[in-house]
Amino acid sequence: MAYTEKKFDLPALEGISEKQITVHLGLYAGYVKNVNLIMETLKGYAAYGDKASEGDKFAIAELRRRLAFEFDGMRMHEYYFEQFEGEKGGSPESGLAKAAADKYGSGEAFIAHIKEVAATRGIGWVVVYYDPRGKTLHTSFVADHELGQLAGLPVILALDLWEHAFMVDRVPAEKKDYVDAFLANLNWSVVEKRFEAATASAA
Repeated sequence: MAYTEKKFDLPALEGISEKQITVHLGLYAGYVKNVNLIMETLKGYAAYGDKASEGDKFAIAELRRRLAFEFDGMRMHEYYFEQFEGEKGGSPESGLAKAAADKYGSGEAFIAHIKEVAATRGIGWVVVYYDPRGKTLHTSFVADHELGQLAGLPVILALDLWEHAFMVDRVPAEKKDYVDAFLANLNWSVVEKRFEAATASAA
């Protein structure tokens, strides 16, 4: 099978320019293209069977390692852009709001914690997960999207902190302003639906 580049119905965003979004979507398209290229190349190598040379085996191993980088880059950006679709907002009575209050004390404290994690030096992602076994949220800094993800936990929120996400509009020292803009434009109902799906699957 081949993966198809998703088209996102994005409104005009406050504090994140159309040019920035266009550049970022182009990077996402590259991940999709490379996932398909790697899978097709591996399929071609599979036809060699036992006749694969040592060089072929080396190339196969490296492609398998690379697949995680390209695939996770593709999927994490889909999580990211989906969060801007539709109207901004969410419900203060949602299950997510309750879980956030249980873990962090209040919805405001949850947002403050996301910002605190986003202030971590370096490039990466802030990822909010739901742990069905522990029945709790976790907010984690993931430096490389193919490494450091919390195993098996559904992604509830994904904030891209790689510089390509904001460098059209801002210099690195202004990352905080980008994080504020991301949160201001977030459609929390998308995040809430992910939380509901995660809790339903755990029931």
